[in-house]
Amino acid sequence: MQDRCQWDVRQKLSEWGLLENTKNIIMIELIKDSFIDEERYARSFCRGKFRIKKWGRRKIEFELKKKNISSVCIKKGMEEIDEKEYLKALENQAEKKNGLIKEKNHFKRQTKLGNYLIKRGFETNLVWEKLKEMSDK
Repeated sequence: MQDRCQWDVRQKLSEWGLLENTKNIIMIELIKDSFIDEERYARSFCRGKFRIKKWGRRKIEFELKKKNISSVCIKKGMEEIDEKEYLKALENQAEKKNGLIKEKNHFKRQTKLGNYLIKRGFETNLVWEKLKEMSDK
């Protein structure tokens, strides 16, 4: 089974064409019986997207906001990401992509690598620090 947030369940109920009153009754029951828990969902989502898909915090936060998850739950979910593990993932992604970029020009290479890491959801300041560190080696 997979955790679902309220937004996901509401979408599914709408697909089924249920009346708004019926949807509300179903949602209340699911929440009351702990089948839907936004905090649990946020924690699970953050863990999975970071460990499996190697997404950065910004991308994870953006996706959770799209699903109307509260800031409090997002913050709790982000607690699941260990800082050392996060920085190591950034380093691994940077080194892996750096080996794949064929560009010879150092500045274009840095730009491509930086853009890639930022699109993966890593914070801009961490990305540029990593790139500076890599060019100093």
